[in-house]
Amino acid sequence: MILSCQGVYKSFATTEILHDINFHIEEHEKAALIGVNGAGKSTLLKIITGEYSADQGQVILSRGKTLGYLAQHQDITGNKTIYEEVLEAKQYVLDMEARLRNMEETMKHLSGEELEDMMESYTRLTHTFELENGYAVQSEVTGVLKGLGFPEEEFDRKLEALSGGQKTRVALGRLLLTKPDVLLLDEPTNHLDMESIQWLETYLLNYPGAVLIVSHDRYFLDRIVTRVIELENGKSMMFLGNYTAYNEKKAIVRRSQLNAWMNQQKEIQHQEEVITKLKSFNREKSIKRAESREKMLDKVELLDKPQEVHADMRIHLTPRITSGNDVLTVTGLTKKYPPLTLFEDQEFIIHRGERVAIIGNNGTGKTTILKIINGLVEADAGECKLGSRVQIGYYDQEHQVLNMNKTIFEEISDTYPNMTQTQIRNVLASFLFTNEDVFLPIKNLSGGERGRISLAKLMLSNANFLILDEPTNHLDITSKEILEEALKEYTGTVLYVSHDRYFINQTATRILDLTNGKLVNYIGNYDYYLEKKDELTAIYAPEAATAAAATTETAAAMDWKAQKEEQARLRKKENELKKVEKRIAELEDRDKEIDEEFNLPETGTNLPRCQELSKEKAKITEELEELYERWEELAE
Repeated sequence: MILSCQGVYKSFATTEILHDINFHIEEHEKAALIGVNGAGKSTLLKIITGEYSADQGQVILSRGKTLGYLAQHQDITGNKTIYEEVLEAKQYVLDMEARLRNMEETMKHLSGEELEDMMESYTRLTHTFELENGYAVQSEVTGVLKGLGFPEEEFDRKLEALSGGQKTRVALGRLLLTKPDVLLLDEPTNHLDMESIQWLETYLLNYPGAVLIVSHDRYFLDRIVTRVIELENGKSMMFLGNYTAYNEKKAIVRRSQLNAWMNQQKEIQHQEEVITKLKSFNREKSIKRAESREKMLDKVELLDKPQEVHADMRIHLTPRITSGNDVLTVTGLTKKYPPLTLFEDQEFIIHRGERVAIIGNNGTGKTTILKIINGLVEADAGECKLGSRVQIGYYDQEHQVLNMNKTIFEEISDTYPNMTQTQIRNVLASFLFTNEDVFLPIKNLSGGERGRISLAKLMLSNANFLILDEPTNHLDITSKEILEEALKEYTGTVLYVSHDRYFINQTATRILDLTNGKLVNYIGNYDYYLEKKDELTAIYAPEAATAAAATTETAAAMDWKAQKEEQARLRKKENELKKVEKRIAELEDRDKEIDEEFNLPETGTNLPRCQELSKEKAKITEELEELYERWEELAE
């Protein structure tokens, strides 16, 4: 066990966020911390790092172990470049290299014993430098930056010129290179494209330390974690397995809890009926028996009714009219931001009833295509032609369709003036906005809350062609699953951009991969895309295939390197284990010799010798205790 939380409580004002949180993580384990927005996940991470203090309970980190924490939002400042900021994580290795160079210069002017001493220090430092992979530091930094989506030409960009998402990626790169024993990552995939997420998956799978991840990316969690810690209603529960295994087990637990609650309610009702009946007999003996049952009933520990998270959230997407068969025809589509060409002469058709996902790396032009179709951005060439009776409903990831100066109620009432106050309140209640919440200003809401309002407007639009830009951004897992079900039941047509591979796998009937300026078509979901990606990319976007092959080679090299490092670590442990065992045997033999010497008659009359042997025996006992503990650690 490397990290544990024991009986952790936390409240803000009168609101209890965490109630008796208990879990532990083993060395090298990859675990997920999940829960709906507001469940207290980020609060718990901050308690673990010491940024917040717990009201009760404790966080225990194994002695000598280090923690590394990536918060959701980073505010890195300074004059450094991206490369310099990340390279700083390896400053201690660079300092070692500088000392080695200085020693080399100094040794030129030394001789005799001074030279021998310097040579010995140089050999020790060189060995440490090699163990820290010193000769490959710069290539390691380059590999991490490229893996996180920074091309080499951006390495010299200043931090002050970066967006919030780019700063978070820089902070993640620096953190990964410090290699703490426990990594705490709060939504690490939020600002990564698919290739970068896949790279991060490989990196974390090979990471030698323990990892605790807060993420709503279910595909990511499925690939990495072997333990899920759920926060619900302020309490924690642990499940072994990945996200899919957790989901299955959670459904069983919830059913079991509901059955237990229903059975208890039936038993309570039955006992109350019996008590009422006994009292109605109006006999002393019957009344005493009724009172006895009442006392027993008072002692019963009442079970809480299991609450379905977001059980009241309802999304019903229903087209007002049916569109023609050809919903959207795109021909010759071109968009350039000189000197960059996003895409050129691209074409595709979307038919009624299809759910089409556009995927691709950041900056390839996916959102631009949606904006061109919506008339928000002008194409340089080409045409986007809507079919007959097509009515568009648009969901914007930046929620620019929302007026930040309005309240939630005003946003709906102004867009749909024919709705009554009761109708508006009912709709908002179905998206979890009740009572006075409906009068909150939109500018004060979280990203997830704004997302729910945008979904409410989308539902009210009765559109038959939904265009969605990152619809799952800021939504918690339960909200995503509700949206997935709504889209699968929707009888209209859907075109969306998303990085959420689980969401794509659940909802897409077709995928358009925007790679190397070309749209490659896949008739299937995300699993089908993965199966056919190499084959179809080589045919329709060969330049991208070459780049992908190079990325695969880099990933394979990193895997090989990680395996070599792990083998070296195990060999080192095995050697230390042998040394510890040898030392234990030596000390135990010497301890027996001392006991035998104590039993000699001449020793009993030699007080100085007895004191000398007693001191030696005490030192042996103390050293053996430490060695036994170390042996247990290594033997595990």
